[in-house]
Amino acid sequence: MAEPCAPASRPILYSYWRSSCSHRVRIALNLKGVDYEYKAVNLLKGEQSDPEFMKINPMKFVPALVDDDAVIGDSYAIALYLEDKYPEPPLLPKDLKMKALNIQIASIVCSGIQPLHNLTLLRYIEQKVGTGESVPWVQQQIDKGFTAVENMIKGCAGKYATGDEVQLADVFLAPQIFGAVTRFQIDMSNYPTLARVHDEYMRHPAFQAALPDRQPDAPSSA
Repeated sequence: MAEPCAPASRPILYSYWRSSCSHRVRIALNLKGVDYEYKAVNLLKGEQSDPEFMKINPMKFVPALVDDDAVIGDSYAIALYLEDKYPEPPLLPKDLKMKALNIQIASIVCSGIQPLHNLTLLRYIEQKVGTGESVPWVQQQIDKGFTAVENMIKGCAGKYATGDEVQLADVFLAPQIFGAVTRFQIDMSNYPTLARVHDEYMRHPAFQAALPDRQPDAPSSA
């Protein structure tokens, strides 16, 4: 974990403890050593629809980052913003092929896996299709994405997904794997490279501090 930075004012992260999108931004902030203020937005209580929060993110999603006059309401955009503002340690390698691989994996997670099992969609499936029907759907989508990423990294993974240093792919993969295991009973033995790097994430201080049950709005039973 990098040494804490000392900005003019602390950035504010609007987050929900169980949100994997918030989770990935917490990892990035920790890796960059950014001291930030945590403001909880309870999605189950509908606080994302509060008029004051909608001024920050009209899409009514978390996370959102407010950094002085910068207001960013998308986890991918936040990660790239942090990479530009706090270049050390870098999350994107200089090698163009490895940089593209990291961006591709992050894109798979944030556009090809996570949105297909967000809270709004799961509620819709439960209401329109039937109780319990959302779980097989989620497992199918995660399997599709994990199978693709496993094949992409099995020849180039080091200690982490794309080498021996934590990079952008890891920031996006870690929350997705954590949620797959803890919430959706995914058997990670089908994805041995992802399972191995997940073990490394769970040992890394920046990843540990970002875990859902360590956030101030996590229920005491989490």
